[in-house]
Amino acid sequence: MPRSGHGLLTLHALPVTHNLSRFIILISNSYKMVEHLTKESFLEKVFNFEQNQEWKFEGTIPCIIDFYADWCGPCKMVAPILEELAVEYSGKINIYKIDTEKEQELAGAFGIRSIPSMLFVPVNEQPQMSVGALPKDSLIKAISEVLLKVVN
Repeated sequence: MPRSGHGLLTLHALPVTHNLSRFIILISNSYKMVEHLTKESFLEKVFNFEQNQEWKFEGTIPCIIDFYADWCGPCKMVAPILEELAVEYSGKINIYKIDTEKEQELAGAFGIRSIPSMLFVPVNEQPQMSVGALPKDSLIKAISEVLLKVVN
């Protein structure tokens, strides 16, 4: 049986940890997190550019698509903000990520030359691209005004 450095390990810690793990899994399953897309999932969930010449959004709720790379510093700064927003706007918008190194065809299809680049996709309108790392308040404003059409 594992022991702490001071011999203070109690059996009561095991059920608490187990319950906490189940609680965390339960909470994380109830919130939509950021989802990484491949070309195949992009074609299914966002836009099937192999079948459609004109833009036709495949989703049912608006989304943000973050084009990023693992080596990109600004992308790493935006990532936790997008995770927070995915929880805050769960059920209202989807947040997707596309690794431009792995999905070069998708990056090329959208003319991605600089990262991070974010595509804001409303349900019934044309998508809008933003280039560069946006702060959380700018992302919230874009979600409200572009994706959810909240007028202040």
